[in-house]
Amino acid sequence: MIERPYKVITAAVDGSRAVLTMNNPSRKNAIGPRMMNELLWAFEDAHADDAVRSIVLTGAGDAFCAGGDFTEMAAGPGEEELLRKGDFVDLLLAIVRSTKPVVARVNGVAMGGGIGLVAACHFAIAADNAKFGTPEINVGLFPMMIMAVLERVVPKRKLTEMMLLGERMTAHEAMVAGIVGHVVPAVELDHAVRALTDKIAAKSPLTIKLGLEAYRAQEDMELAKALPMLRDKLGECLATDDAREGLMAFLEKRAPVWTGK
Repeated sequence: MIERPYKVITAAVDGSRAVLTMNNPSRKNAIGPRMMNELLWAFEDAHADDAVRSIVLTGAGDAFCAGGDFTEMAAGPGEEELLRKGDFVDLLLAIVRSTKPVVARVNGVAMGGGIGLVAACHFAIAADNAKFGTPEINVGLFPMMIMAVLERVVPKRKLTEMMLLGERMTAHEAMVAGIVGHVVPAVELDHAVRALTDKIAAKSPLTIKLGLEAYRAQEDMELAKALPMLRDKLGECLATDDAREGLMAFLEKRAPVWTGK
């Protein structure tokens, strides 16, 4: 990945994964315009790097992301070294539309915009001491933008309760609600995330890309349109070298060697 003059995030390649860390621990990694923009640059760079097979999103210190940085939002981000790529909507869309799996490593509190980031990711693994919530209602606001991504993973009645009451949830409660997929002891968080990203790295990158593109495309389609589109996508997948290699490896009872073609 390209080195860039980031101020409130860090971005590094660790084996097959890019690790993007929201890095403002003194403010519990609250997210403002500067952090949103830097994350957009980092996601773009991660997608451009063929060595990166998955993207891990996490926070520095003892928090994942405490929500919106209202102080910075009110003042504006100030002068930035990087050109503006977009705002929070663009960031959520970049995660949702990512053709490389995005894993939320939830190491602590994830509130408001932070829980929206978690919901947008393909996978989410939380430490057992993490806390979640949509507390905006308590200060006269409403979780407008994150509602769209939460609605895709949380049952309707539970989401309504979350948004209207603004109460905190434990990591296990968040798992029951569908916000995270796994909860592990805090000391095992890194091991669990690495085990997941290693499994992703063992799959065909091209097949994952085609699959995620198709998955997102069919979400907003009616069934009569989704099925023909998916039939065509299956044909596209079958025409790849990786599909032929995977089928041959299965018949020959050996591990496949992916080329990404």
